[in-house]
Amino acid sequence: MTAVTPPAAEAFQPSPVERYSTVGAVAKQLLTHLTTGHFAPGTRLPAERTLAASLGVARSTLREAMAALDVLGIVEVRPGSGSYLTSDSSEMLPQALKWSLLLGQPRTRDLIEVREYLEVITARLAAARATEEGIARLGVHMDGMRSAGGDVEAFVRADIAFHLEAAHLAGNTVLQDILHSVRSLLQVWFDRTLRVPGTLEETLLEHEAVFQAIGSRSPELAEERMKALMDAADRRLTASMADLD
Repeated sequence: MTAVTPPAAEAFQPSPVERYSTVGAVAKQLLTHLTTGHFAPGTRLPAERTLAASLGVARSTLREAMAALDVLGIVEVRPGSGSYLTSDSSEMLPQALKWSLLLGQPRTRDLIEVREYLEVITARLAAARATEEGIARLGVHMDGMRSAGGDVEAFVRADIAFHLEAAHLAGNTVLQDILHSVRSLLQVWFDRTLRVPGTLEETLLEHEAVFQAIGSRSPELAEERMKALMDAADRRLTASMADLD
């Protein structure tokens, strides 16, 4: 049987996407090309500038799309080196189908809805099970949000760390794993909404309320305040996506 030589990175020539496509559309275009090109594991994708030009999108949009594929385990983004396929393209399709709900706005809205219930349950469990050491760790991430000032990226990192720590305090590994994936895939939207004037300050106050409830070990209050935080966050995320429709 004659061996088939995998195409080199130069053969990676996806078609341009529509000018007003979202990050999800760019990720889908990349995914479609990767799952039909028979690329070998370890194939290095073209440079960011070249790939963005091929797709006809801004480099920031491409970067966000690649981050989503990185979270899905389809590519590995290595800072200073480039982006590489992590598995054979023929093996990607089942995974791509399994996670396709994460790459489109309508289903992203569904994901946001599910996230609220997960976060509320997590807050209740965290308040019931948190140790003094755990609350102290949660406080460190709270301090990170307070000290971020107008640095949106620093605030987002501390925000995500706060919620993941809350999941750790809840003592449920399934919740931890699910929330880690969900929040990573929604990070693009968190960054977008937090750049709206006044949002950082409002979000900080909402997290302060949740932190105090968990710290007081009141499951009912933690649940109530996390729901209030999630309701506000969901409204912001939905409005942000509506601006791109």
